Amino acid sequence: MGLSQALFTAMSGLRANQAALALVSSNVANAETPGYVRKDSVQVAATAGETGTGVLVTGVNRTLDQYIQSQLRTELSGASYAGVRASFLSSLQSIYGNPGSTGTIEAAFNGFTNALQGLSTSPDSASARITAVNAAAMLAQQLNVASQGIQTLRSNADAGIADSVRVANNAMTQIATINGQLLRGGATDASTAALLDQRDQYIEQLAQLMDVKVIANENNQVTVFTSAGVQLVGTQAAKLSFQAQGMITPQSQWDSDPAKSTLGSITIDFPNGGSMDLIASNGVRSGKIAAYFELRDKTLVQAQAQLDQLAASMASALSDKTTAGEEVSVGAQDGFDLDLAGMRNGNTIHLTYTDVATGTQHNLSIIRVDDASVLPLPQSATADPNDQVIGIDFSGGMASVVAQLNAALGSTGLQISNPAGDSLRILDDGAANTVKVDAASVTKTADSLTGGDPHLPLFTDGGFIYSGGFTATGAQQNGFAARISVNTALLADAARMVIYDAGTAAGDTARPDFMFNQLTSGIDTFAPATGIGSTTSPYRGTILTYIQQVMGMQGDAAVAAQQLSDGQNVVLNTLQQKMDAVSGVNIDEEMAHLLALQNAYGANARVMAAVRDMYAMLMQSM
Repeated sequence: MGLSQALFTAMSGLRANQAALALVSSNVANAETPGYVRKDSVQVAATAGETGTGVLVTGVNRTLDQYIQSQLRTELSGASYAGVRASFLSSLQSIYGNPGSTGTIEAAFNGFTNALQGLSTSPDSASARITAVNAAAMLAQQLNVASQGIQTLRSNADAGIADSVRVANNAMTQIATINGQLLRGGATDASTAALLDQRDQYIEQLAQLMDVKVIANENNQVTVFTSAGVQLVGTQAAKLSFQAQGMITPQSQWDSDPAKSTLGSITIDFPNGGSMDLIASNGVRSGKIAAYFELRDKTLVQAQAQLDQLAASMASALSDKTTAGEEVSVGAQDGFDLDLAGMRNGNTIHLTYTDVATGTQHNLSIIRVDDASVLPLPQSATADPNDQVIGIDFSGGMASVVAQLNAALGSTGLQISNPAGDSLRILDDGAANTVKVDAASVTKTADSLTGGDPHLPLFTDGGFIYSGGFTATGAQQNGFAARISVNTALLADAARMVIYDAGTAAGDTARPDFMFNQLTSGIDTFAPATGIGSTTSPYRGTILTYIQQVMGMQGDAAVAAQQLSDGQNVVLNTLQQKMDAVSGVNIDEEMAHLLALQNAYGANARVMAAVRDMYAMLMQSM
């Protein structure tokens, strides 16, 4: 090797040292920068034939474990999903309150029943009557406030979706832009490495919002999909759109059919044309977006259903009166006569009959509606899974009612007729003896405080009688907890808490006793939509035990959600630590590397000085 080659080799070493020093400087400066990946230079030995001619810097390397990075993104989605749910369910639990504490629905309910006990002890006391009415009003107000709290949480979730869509669109656009910059650059230099860092940060932003899968190619390009296979970013970015609702009410419901939905969904528009509903297609399964939709359209809807069921059960327990049918025989036929006068939309005829040939007993809930457009009614119109639901439109009068019932029950052998007025007669098939009518009754809602018996419409639907009816806008029970109020006639005259007709004595305890027993001892069946019980085995119990079940369920759900979030965070933090150990900047290691570079730089400089001296000696000898 000649002196010129030695000089060239030393100079290449200095250039390599300078490049490495620049990266060490960048690593130290960005030690606390989020998303920064440690970098070092890629060096190869330069040769000419069998002789080394120096060192070449061929690029910049990011010290990155792609497997850990992929796992980190998956857990980032899971942790974000769990974190959002834990936060919302904690807020929901605060709305319901802790069992046994004050200011809860349970406390308000107990306050009302205690007031009824006091009224039963002193029915002629004006103070006891007013106390009972005020306690009922406080219970109704507690339900109103809780319902409003749930709808506020749903609105917050809706706003969270809108914000997530905005962040996702920006992240996808930036990823596509950086893809284009990397494709045009082609070099693996420091600027390329910095772009890769930026792109990874945007991918992590996207991973917090939804579950993503990233596929890279040899040209530093990435394609981003959801785990369901929907492409979000390639050479171009897709665009998400969402229409936030602002104010959400209990009647606001999402449906996969846009014609039925009153809440926004996420539509993805692909850069080369075409679009799809990302939610209806189950395109997002984790991350914040999945959590927000689950909360807005399922979890919090169920919470509202729990309150609505409570409000409906309280109102119906006090106002609904069931009257057994009058046994009747016509020739060889036996059955019952029912007086349907006073039936309201939502009131029910209960019919039990036996198929004699098979010995099978059938239970029917025949529900009055006043609008044929709501028919047929769903099975969920009754909480009892043993009942077959039949909706009958009463708007056409008794002749129409009879015709509809005969059409619905003709195959059973039962015979339906209208002997007079509002009377409905249900008979077996007589001599054929293939069907037997076991029982029939009708449930009607009291609409007066002085109807001659203890039943009363104490709780109303914003001033209107609550009968659980069905209209084109939905079931009356939907959102009832937000509208429930005490009958204004009771607020004006608390004496009606005791007096139910002209002959009621001031000290009569019949009505207070009735109300107390109905609310504390009456057994009801609660709809599976509340999450308490199941479709095949709905929960049956008193109103108080139902309240306790709901509060316990919400408390357990909040605890479980927080535990899941904590567990996800442990996994995420563990992966982040592994990622930092590989890709993060260790100042001690950088300082040690700096000393090594310093020594190498000095050695290369010393070689150049020696070559200079040798050239000087050579020139002097000439």
